[in-house]
Amino acid sequence: MSQLQASEVGLKSVGTLYHNLDYDQLFQHEQDQQEGTVAENGTMMVDTGKFTGRSPKDKYFVEQAPSQDNIAWGKINQPVSAEVFDELYADTVEYLAGKDLYVTDGFSGSNPATRKSVRFITEFAWQSHFVRNMFIRPEGSDLEGFASNFTIYNASNYLNKKWQKHGLNSDVFVVFNIEKNVAIIGGTWYGGEMKKGMFTMMNYWLPLEGKLPMHCSANIGKDDDVALFFGLSGTGKTTLSTDPNRRLIGDDEHGWDENGVFNFEGGCYAKVINLDPSSEPEIYKAIRKGALLENVVVDEEGNVDYNDGSKTENTRVSYPIEHIENFECTLMGGHPKNIIFLSADAFGVLPPVSKLTKEQAMYYFLSGYTAKVAGTERGITEPVATFSACFGEAFLPLHPTVYAKLLGEKIDEYGVNVYLVNTGWTGGPYGVGHRMSIKDTRGCINAILSGAINDSEFDTLPVFNLQIPKTLEGVNDEVLNPMNTWKEKDAYMQSLHKLASMFRKNFHRYDDASDEFDFSAAGPQL
Repeated sequence: MSQLQASEVGLKSVGTLYHNLDYDQLFQHEQDQQEGTVAENGTMMVDTGKFTGRSPKDKYFVEQAPSQDNIAWGKINQPVSAEVFDELYADTVEYLAGKDLYVTDGFSGSNPATRKSVRFITEFAWQSHFVRNMFIRPEGSDLEGFASNFTIYNASNYLNKKWQKHGLNSDVFVVFNIEKNVAIIGGTWYGGEMKKGMFTMMNYWLPLEGKLPMHCSANIGKDDDVALFFGLSGTGKTTLSTDPNRRLIGDDEHGWDENGVFNFEGGCYAKVINLDPSSEPEIYKAIRKGALLENVVVDEEGNVDYNDGSKTENTRVSYPIEHIENFECTLMGGHPKNIIFLSADAFGVLPPVSKLTKEQAMYYFLSGYTAKVAGTERGITEPVATFSACFGEAFLPLHPTVYAKLLGEKIDEYGVNVYLVNTGWTGGPYGVGHRMSIKDTRGCINAILSGAINDSEFDTLPVFNLQIPKTLEGVNDEVLNPMNTWKEKDAYMQSLHKLASMFRKNFHRYDDASDEFDFSAAGPQL
């Protein structure tokens, strides 16, 4: 029980406040309140209701000075008036008043110079468990007099019945007030809204300080060489960065400043659909007491069927990063030696690995091509080709070129190698070909990290002008050139041109940007 008063958490009244409960206490609350069930190995399992992914159409920023001049308004960053926010905020805190609540304090950012303190106020123990897993856990003196830079009120059971009057998309809402350092969430239980909410805020704050926030995973080798893995959900960021031969810095959200790379989080959030202990042993072993499984299917004995996607293809596990045996305890590293862009190409056109020039790196970063994976967002039931700037446009409050400029400057300053890796389909498009094997992808990644790829001879992929290695140790030569994996070569070339046209059409969005971002010549040429 907490010594906090209602006024300290911005509420008129409270029932019992449970403040910074440890894992054992949260586990007991989850059981006592029947919020979930326990797997055979002691892992807590919960269902997140009808929302098994984020609800991006219900995300808003308050349109007010001075932040309104920085935000790139549009479908991603939708405006809401200060008056509507004030009404919604009042309704949210009124709903939470008098309830038993969980208050969880944490940090976003492992670098003490730029980290932000954040306080989460939630209705359920499992939501406190989730943010305790995902954010950096304060200890000792950090907890004494903890003062939050940002507060998230999660009233997940509250629905906004006035949503039409407010001009919103539905009765669900995720609203950020930058000037008041507050976000309110209502109508969705999905924990990822809190995680990505703070990531969105870090993507607002850091570029204004000249620091680059990144939707990427990161690891570090025995020679302290850092590698970054950019990509959207389902492209392999967590799987490929979790490597027994390299220390894990983090699996999803990082910053890059003058000292190097630093994790925003204190845990990992991995997809577990079709999880295979033989190909992803580190993640499989991380699923134990203290971890939190979401929306998985189990038998009567509590055994999880990771191949069952009947609830959602976006089955997940969150766990503290300490559950990975080989993690970097500082959650920080130096400047990266290699950057890897991960794309799940649903057309089966892109090669499993290609080496990029600086100009191509900027082009593919601004393009952010991949396929949305089933279940990651509402309404997505199978992979759909998409372009998401900077491999994370859904979380970028500023214009994509702001982040691209910072990346380009750092690539130049630190001489970073950049590669494009296709973790999607080969031998044909989705429904005809098959997903690239983790074994082949790891072979490509290992060649990048060891430098062996630089000893290869290269072919050029037509139209896209990508440099493809002819041979790589541990990878079947035939797989390296995607045309070789298709039975119908004419069909491959048709798909190649179709995808190239999609790239070119998408990149026209930057026509009104400055000459500094005219990288169209580095993309496919028809």
